[in-house]
Amino acid sequence: MSFHEVQFPPRLSLGSVGGPERLTEIVTLANGYEERNTPWAHSRRRYDAGVGMRSLDDVSDLIAFFEARRGRLHGFRWKDWSDHKSCAPSRKPAFDDQVIGTGDGVRRSFALTKTYVSGTQSYTRPIAKPVRGSVRIGIENDELQDTIHYVVDPVTGVVMFEAPPDRGVQVTAGYEFDVPVRFDSDGIQTSVASFQAGEVPDVPVVEVRV
Repeated sequence: MSFHEVQFPPRLSLGSVGGPERLTEIVTLANGYEERNTPWAHSRRRYDAGVGMRSLDDVSDLIAFFEARRGRLHGFRWKDWSDHKSCAPSRKPAFDDQVIGTGDGVRRSFALTKTYVSGTQSYTRPIAKPVRGSVRIGIENDELQDTIHYVVDPVTGVVMFEAPPDRGVQVTAGYEFDVPVRFDSDGIQTSVASFQAGEVPDVPVVEVRV
């Protein structure tokens, strides 16, 4: 898959709408009960980039970005302002926000993840596009030093330790992240008259697996 490691202008995604979606297959049985299943292990995000347009200059920037991606051809990074940190949106990421694994004395690489918890249920989401320079890593309540104790691949979200964490110790992380997406249409339709009348273009964006 072709992917451009460039972020959609954050000032344009700030006013967008969207969020996670699931695919649930439901079969109603003869007795009225239901059987529910899903072929998806992970949710997928959808957004409308057109809602964030506030001026014709914004539309011009959107079209330039769209053309550079060749429409649906190339993926790119998207900042989801409602969910772009390892912690609550109002907080700053800390090295102990998320548990990303447990050391075994051999393993050196750990993938970034974010766990969503509600009651006794939880969902762990892979984080493949951390923001460069934002990742903080810790082991057993001690923060480590980037480039000395570990390095982070901002393209894959994999943390590589200089030495494998000891057996049984928790590996934690804090970070900001982007969502890997692509445009979900090969066309953008807009006009000066419609924009001045308060109508914005419909520009669907969908998350991609990387």
